[in-house]
Amino acid sequence: MTWTGTAIIVVKTVILLLGGSITYIAYRAYQRTGSVSLRALGIGFGIVTSGGLLAGVANQIFSVTLEMGVLVNSILVAIGFAFILYSLHLERI
Repeated sequence: MTWTGTAIIVVKTVILLLGGSITYIAYRAYQRTGSVSLRALGIGFGIVTSGGLLAGVANQIFSVTLEMGVLVNSILVAIGFAFILYSLHLERI
């Protein structure tokens, strides 16, 4: 494995830990308050985090090309950001 492969694994692990923490905190806040916007926020961050994880796993384990991994990651990040944006507008609706 090259140094870039190792770097990808390290960075994807950090993304998983940070994104997972944010998702967990948002979910716990939703459980405490019942706020639909916090539930959508948690879902959004969960999707963004899973995008990074899936792209890294696909590239490193299943030998998917880097370009396809970036595409999968980008699609899931866009969907996750849509949920986050929606969660921020829920309070106004």
